[in-house]
Amino acid sequence: MTKSELVTRIAEKAGITKKAAAGSLDALVAAIHDALKKKEGRIRVADLGTFKVVKKKARTGVNPQTRQKIKIAATKVPRFSPSRALKEAVKKAK
Repeated sequence: MTKSELVTRIAEKAGITKKAAAGSLDALVAAIHDALKKKEGRIRVADLGTFKVVKKKARTGVNPQTRQKIKIAATKVPRFSPSRALKEAVKKAK
């Protein structure tokens, strides 16, 4: 599903215009970005899941072209863990 398809579906379900739905979606995405940038870096949305920031340790990797060992620096990455309700909804859809 693309963003425009999601906006259309939100507009239909909420009974609002596509412009309002697009604005709401953009605001939601911006709020998630802002919350993950902060120290706590965690957002829990009931019936959807949890967005969080995970720290990855520094490690040694291999350049696949040259087979040379390289150092990969420590970093923070976003992760999403689906809720039980979302897992069950997907499971029932099969």
